Amino acid sequence: MPDLKQMPDLKQLRFLGVLAATALGLYVCYLLALPFLPALTWALVLAIILYPAHRRLEGRLGNRNLAALISVGVAAIAVGLPLVFVAQQLVREAVNGATYLEGVIRGWDADGFMSNYPTLSAVALWIEDQLDPAGSVAALVQWLTGQSTSLLRVSINQAVMFVLTFYLLFYFLRDREAALQGIEGLSPLRAPETAYILSRFAETVHAILMGTVFVAAVQGALGGLMFWWLGLPTPVFWGLVMGLLAIVPVLGAFVIWVPAAIYLALEGAWASAAILTVWGGVVVAGIDNLLYPMLVGSRLRLHTLVAFIGAVGGIVLFGASGLVLGPAVIAVTISLIDILKNRLNDQPEAARSPVWRAT
Repeated sequence: MPDLKQMPDLKQLRFLGVLAATALGLYVCYLLALPFLPALTWALVLAIILYPAHRRLEGRLGNRNLAALISVGVAAIAVGLPLVFVAQQLVREAVNGATYLEGVIRGWDADGFMSNYPTLSAVALWIEDQLDPAGSVAALVQWLTGQSTSLLRVSINQAVMFVLTFYLLFYFLRDREAALQGIEGLSPLRAPETAYILSRFAETVHAILMGTVFVAAVQGALGGLMFWWLGLPTPVFWGLVMGLLAIVPVLGAFVIWVPAAIYLALEGAWASAAILTVWGGVVVAGIDNLLYPMLVGSRLRLHTLVAFIGAVGGIVLFGASGLVLGPAVIAVTISLIDILKNRLNDQPEAARSPVWRAT
């Protein structure tokens, strides 16, 4: 007969049962929320960005429902209309750009240009015979032309996510106080520690969106304007590409405007090449150094390499929403490590000292 004293305590068994059930419930909740992760992420991002203006509006109106409805409506118009315009211009100019590139490839005299470089000439002939660049670009033109309608047509899933984002945004704005109290009540951390984690998350989101995405959009717009002024093809398309590349910490708009300046120089347009070089090197690159400190300040508190890993890794794991989630997860994790260190050192609260910064 087993010794009753050696049997596990009934309270311990119950605790382990509740712990296992809680872990299982959290996992199921994660699976349930995973399909809505993009909508949840962007709704939370918009709520953080809109909160200061929404708080003032709510104070003037004195009605939480009306204030949240107005804020959501303004956000939907401000986000939706530019997306539709950019999508239309992107498809149209992608077709025009591919057509222009096909003409350049077909009209380029490679033999005359490389007559003094027999090795490069042989490589160019091999590429032309094996890969047929002009034919590949022509096929791309046909595909873009045939698919332009379907590219502009919003899928049901995208439409649902778009509507769901602003549906969630309404409740994030209206019920923010109750939500924060609920998080504080469920959090295993102390109240100051929970507030510290939430503030670090909000600071990181604000820094990523305002300091990275906004600055990248300005750089892309400036680059696209110069492409348009110099008469280069598809300025909207290349401006968008420059803006997207400017989001990636290690890359930037120079990946586009440097080859464009070289192309202008090879074509004999030395003045245009010089203007583009000065504009890209001074204005487009300099606007980052001007706006980024003003918009970000000390909010991000992540080294460039860490921010790069978070942004690119987040995009790989979560898609577009990973641009925000990746760095935010890293910032929250570092904050949790700070809290653990402070508890081990018997400090009552998380020290809000900057972590590893870029110099």
